[in-house]
Amino acid sequence: MNSLYLPHLAQITGIKQETQDIKTFKLALLDLSAGSFFNYRPGQFVEFSVIGEGEAPFCLSNSPTRMPKGSIECSVKKIGKLTQALHDLDIGDRVGIRGPYGNGFPVEQLKNKNLLFIAGGIGLAPLRSLINYCLDKRTEFKGITILNGARTPKDLVYQDEYEHWRKAKDTQLHLTVDCQEENWACMVGVVPKILETLAPTCEDSVAILCGPPVMIKYTLPVLLKLGFCETAIITTMEMKMKCGLGKCGRCNIGPLYICKDGPVFNYAQVKNFIH
Repeated sequence: MNSLYLPHLAQITGIKQETQDIKTFKLALLDLSAGSFFNYRPGQFVEFSVIGEGEAPFCLSNSPTRMPKGSIECSVKKIGKLTQALHDLDIGDRVGIRGPYGNGFPVEQLKNKNLLFIAGGIGLAPLRSLINYCLDKRTEFKGITILNGARTPKDLVYQDEYEHWRKAKDTQLHLTVDCQEENWACMVGVVPKILETLAPTCEDSVAILCGPPVMIKYTLPVLLKLGFCETAIITTMEMKMKCGLGKCGRCNIGPLYICKDGPVFNYAQVKNFIH
């Protein structure tokens, strides 16, 4: 009998160094018959395992519109033992993948809306999946605004995609860092302050945000002040997950399990649990 905890073997086919401590891994399933198992949606996640080291959940960081069947991308920030083990791997090495899990972003509800993406640091990873999905299906959405922040210019991820985003129809990209540095020509300031300055319209709009908890904490009041209703503010909460199946209980908040009921929620669903 197949076990829910038994991963599929995948091979690393590409590694991209995004920043000093973030790498994007491109993986291909070794069992091609399992390829249909990975018809994922933007916002879903997988359990990524290194044999002998353990496993952890990571969001799928690129759009299914841009990945061959049976292939995925995950961006990993080096912050502990398992992520260090992942960063030590090379092209050709094998890992385990379980999933995809989670509800993903409510794409159908976003159609014919203005979309405001707000990201901080590695929080751009799950948003990148949806951004590229929307750009590949551009006629289905209205204006797209992307606000992406990091501590320093060197901490900005996916920098090679910024020009493509800037040139996309009816799309604006705003970059900000916390402190001014030499040769930095974009904005300076924390994301909530920059958002307040930009003051994007809330009319017929949905805000999708992901980043460090402190960024989300101070960005939510700004969005509400700008007129975004609670159901038009969407966030994703991967940081609290562990098993991906709702068995370990680590990601339980109130009546919800982030891995099973999420990881994507609107603010009205989780406002009593995230402060």
